[in-house]
Amino acid sequence: MKIVVLDGYTLNPGDITWERIKQLGECTVYDRTSLTDLQEVIDRIGEAEIVFTNKTPLPAKVLERCPQIKYIGVLATGYNVVDVKRANEQGIVVTNIPSYGTAAVGQFAIALLLEICHHIGYHDKAVHAGKWEENPDWCFWDYPLIELAGKTMGIIGYGRIGQATGRIAQALGMTVLAYDAYPNKELESEMCRYADLDVVLSKSDVVALHCPLFPETDGMINKETIQKMKDGVIILNNSRGPLIKEQDLADALNSGKVAAAGLDVVSTEPIKGDNPLLKAKNCIITPHISWAPKESRQRLMDIAAENLEAFLGGKPINEVKG
Repeated sequence: MKIVVLDGYTLNPGDITWERIKQLGECTVYDRTSLTDLQEVIDRIGEAEIVFTNKTPLPAKVLERCPQIKYIGVLATGYNVVDVKRANEQGIVVTNIPSYGTAAVGQFAIALLLEICHHIGYHDKAVHAGKWEENPDWCFWDYPLIELAGKTMGIIGYGRIGQATGRIAQALGMTVLAYDAYPNKELESEMCRYADLDVVLSKSDVVALHCPLFPETDGMINKETIQKMKDGVIILNNSRGPLIKEQDLADALNSGKVAAAGLDVVSTEPIKGDNPLLKAKNCIITPHISWAPKESRQRLMDIAAENLEAFLGGKPINEVKG
């Protein structure tokens, strides 16, 4: 059984191991494969029957040229890089990795918020640059500091990750307003309740996005929805970049309507130099790393191996359909 990993570096830059997958066949791991050169993708797949991909696209043109493929393992939760419908037509099983990064992504959303509230990185640099030593007072701060207790966090998308963020927010003394297409009323409490989207937008001091990218959510944070929010709202997004109309958010940041934004995702990744958010006021942008703690990546690797083992045993798990 020949196995190829098309782009393994982001999952495993060297601090975890492919050994469990390598035990299942003759395995070749490439750090990176072209996102645009389909011939390179086809050549690297070669005669492999098992293909793992993270972000390397596997469109119909590749699948048609590689009829020997029996299994595609997506090394992520999102599987839009694969033409799943075509794969299913060719009898290829496609699996993804659900739920591996719930705690990490929820934690990161709160990390973005805390950085906005306290500007810890900035003040650390200021101290090391001698500003505290030179200060006439016993302390200083160069940005307004924000206490979260008593404020409201609106969470759009209250699945596993949204709930993880919500639990931490409640521990900080925040009330949670949740919006979800499939509300679970059992999760409601004195500190957490479901509300219509317009209520979430208008009543929240912080709006956190944890929803998937669907046609109906594409660009859901835009000029019109931002106008429904409180003046001075904080917006967090470590879900999917295209949920936000970036020029609209940049305009709102620059006008002060939105006090700050914390983003781990943007519409095109890696980010392009002309992205308007790069020059917007009070906008923290990190390079899509919410998912990347070692513990989370190890969990992803373990599930990837379990998925392949289940397929080879004739009982696929975490299978996705087109």
